[in-house]
Amino acid sequence: MAHTTGDPIGAGRPGRRLRVLAAMSGGVDSAVAAARIAEAGHDVTGVHLALSSNPQSYRTGARGCCTLEDARDARRAADVIGIPFYVWDMAERFHRDVVEDFVNEYAAGRTPNPCLRCNEKIKFEAVLDRALALGFDAVATGHHARLVDGVLRRSVDEGKDQSYVLGVLTREQLAHAIFPLGDSTKAQVRAEAARRGLSVADKPDSHDICFIADGDTQAFLAERLGAADGPIVDALTGRVVGNHQGAYGFTIGQRKGLHIDHPAADGRPRYVLSIEPVSNTVTVGPRDSLQVRIIVGGRPVWNGPLPEPYEPIVCAVQLRAHGEVYGCRAQLSGGELHIELDTPATGIAPGQGAVLYDGDVVIGSATIASAA
Repeated sequence: MAHTTGDPIGAGRPGRRLRVLAAMSGGVDSAVAAARIAEAGHDVTGVHLALSSNPQSYRTGARGCCTLEDARDARRAADVIGIPFYVWDMAERFHRDVVEDFVNEYAAGRTPNPCLRCNEKIKFEAVLDRALALGFDAVATGHHARLVDGVLRRSVDEGKDQSYVLGVLTREQLAHAIFPLGDSTKAQVRAEAARRGLSVADKPDSHDICFIADGDTQAFLAERLGAADGPIVDALTGRVVGNHQGAYGFTIGQRKGLHIDHPAADGRPRYVLSIEPVSNTVTVGPRDSLQVRIIVGGRPVWNGPLPEPYEPIVCAVQLRAHGEVYGCRAQLSGGELHIELDTPATGIAPGQGAVLYDGDVVIGSATIASAA
C-alpha cells in the first residue's frame, strides 16, 4: 500500500496554531496523539468521555475503554504531556444513541456495529458539536487512519487500520478532525509512549463491546428483550429442526450454538441464513447459501474526493471491521447505495457498515439493509 505523506497534525492547515480538543480514552493511542499535537505547538485540551452512569458495569482492564480506570489513565497522561484535562459526562447520550440503538437493532433482526455508531453519534457529533461551540478548531483522536487534505485514507499499519469505523463521518466532520497516528505503526506508537514516559505504553488494547461487562452479548440482550421461544427452520426442507429463546441471540453466518435437534439430511453443517423478528424465526442452511453478490445500503454518506456516483463506479468495499475487501461496482439510487460484488461474500449481516474505497481512500459508506 502506498504511503502518502501529508499534514496530519495541522489537519491541512500548516503554520496555523489550532485550538484542539484531544479525546483521551485512557489508552496508548489517544495519549500519543495528544502528545504529538501539543509538541507541534497547538493549544491542546484533553477530555475523557464518561460514557456510563455506572462505570463498574462496563468492562475494565484490557477489555475496557470507558471505565474509571481509563479515566485515571487519561488524566495521568494529560499531566505528563502538560495539558489541561476535563471529563465530559456523555452517559445519557451514549446510552440513547449507542446502547439503546444496539438493543433495538438486534430486536429488529439486524447486527449493529456499536463502535461505528459511537464514532458517528458521540465522538464526531456530540463531542465535535460541543467543541466547536466552545471555540475549538478541531477534535483529535487516536484512531489509526490518515487524513490528508480532508481526505480519509487507511493507516500505514494495515493490521490496525480503523478507517472502516470512521467511514460514517461526513466531509464537514472530517474537516474538523485530526488523526495524528495514521503514519505510524502500533509498535512505533508504543515505543514513542515509552520514550515520553506515558504509563499506558504497555496497556493492552480494548476489545469487544465496552458496555457488556462480561462479554456475553446474548445474556445482555436477553435481560433487556426477554426470552421469546421460536423455531429454527431448515431452509432446504422447511422443517423445524430446533428451537431458540430469542432470535436476537443469532447473527447471519453463525454456525456454533445453534442447538439444532435434527442433523441435516445432507450431513453438512448449518449456518444462520436469516433472522425474522416478527415471526421470531431463525432460518439455517448450508454455507453456500450464505453467498451474496448484491448489497443495498441505507443512510449513505459520501465523504471522499469523488462526486456522488449516480452512475456505477468501480471501487472496493469492506463489509466488516478488519474484514476482507471486495472489488465491486457501486451506485447511488433512490437514496440507497447499491453494491454489486465481483466475487461472492458470505455472512453479510444487515446493520453492519459497508465502506467504499478507491485504493486506500475512503469514498463513502452506508449501513447494510439487505444482501442477496
